[in-house]
Amino acid sequence: MQTAPTRRSLIKTLAVGASSLAAPAWSQASYPSRPIKLICPWPAGGSSDQVMRALADATGRVLGGTMVVENKPGASGMLGPNELVSAKPDGYTLSQLTIGVLRLPHMQKMAFNPLSDFTYVACLTGYTFGMAVRADSPFKTIKDLVNFAKANPGKFTYGSTGTGTTPHLAVEEFAMKAGIELQHVPFKGSSDGLQALLGGHISAHSDATGWAPHVDAGTMRLLATYGSKRTKRWAQVPTLNELGFETVSDSPFGIGAPRGMDPALTKRLDEAFKKALEDPQVIASFEKYDQPVIYMGSDEYARFAQRTFASEKRLIEKLGLAKAT
Repeated sequence: MQTAPTRRSLIKTLAVGASSLAAPAWSQASYPSRPIKLICPWPAGGSSDQVMRALADATGRVLGGTMVVENKPGASGMLGPNELVSAKPDGYTLSQLTIGVLRLPHMQKMAFNPLSDFTYVACLTGYTFGMAVRADSPFKTIKDLVNFAKANPGKFTYGSTGTGTTPHLAVEEFAMKAGIELQHVPFKGSSDGLQALLGGHISAHSDATGWAPHVDAGTMRLLATYGSKRTKRWAQVPTLNELGFETVSDSPFGIGAPRGMDPALTKRLDEAFKKALEDPQVIASFEKYDQPVIYMGSDEYARFAQRTFASEKRLIEKLGLAKAT
C-alpha cells in the first residue's frame, strides 16, 4: 500500500529537481576534460583533411585542450553529420558541415534534418573549385571539352568527391548550360580522384584545390574555376561563368555539433574557432589551397543554413535531380 509523501520529503524532492534543472549541462571550468573529436568526412591526406587538422590543432590550443581529427570518408561527406544525430551535445563530438548537408536532403532520404538536427557553431572558410586534366591531355580549354562532348556524348569522364557535392553539381549545371552529356565518376575524396586522373582512368577531375600542387608542378592543367571571379593564384584561368555558362559555385563550410548544445558552450567553441583563424598554421593551410576566410558566428551561420537550404532546393529541381515525393 502506497503512502502519501510527507511535506518534508516533498520539499526535498522538489529541491533536488530544481537543482538539477539549474545545473549547467557542461562545466566551463573543466571543459575540455578529454580530447574533442572533430570529424573530417573525407579521406586522410586530401586538402580538406589538411585544413581540418590545422584548424583542430589551433582550436585545441585556444581551448586549452586537445582536438583530434577523425576521418570518416564516403557518402559525399555525410558520415560526419550523420554521427552528430546520435552524439551527445556535450562539445566532444563536432564535424565539418559542407553545403552538401543543405543540398542532399533534396536529392535523397537522409538520416538528419539540417534545420533541426544540428547546432551550427561557426562558418570558417570556403572552397575554390575547378576542373583539372592531365598535362598531356588533348583538352587544352573548356571549348575543347565541349566540342568533344558534343561529338561523343557520354564519352568524357570526370571525377568528383561524390554524388551531390558541389564539384559534381557545378559540372552538371555547366553541362546542362553547354548542352552536353558527361559521365560522372564519384570518389570518396580528393586524393582518390586525383590518383585516378593521374593514372589515366578518367578524363578530368572536378574538385577543390587538391589539384593545386599538380597544377603548379606542371603535371596537371586547370581548365576553369567555378567561383564568381578568377582566383589570384591562377589569374590566367577563366571561370565557367565568364566563359558564358552561367555557373557560379562558391561553397562555404563550417563546424557543426549535435542539436541542443548549451548556448554558452556553443559561444565558447565559436569564439575558439574564430581565434584559430588568426593562427599562422591555419592561414598557411588556407593559402595553400586558395581558401578565403569566410567567418560567420553561430547565429549568422544558422540563418545562412536556412537560406541556403531553400536555394539548394531550387537548384536541385532545376537540374532534375530532386528525389521522388
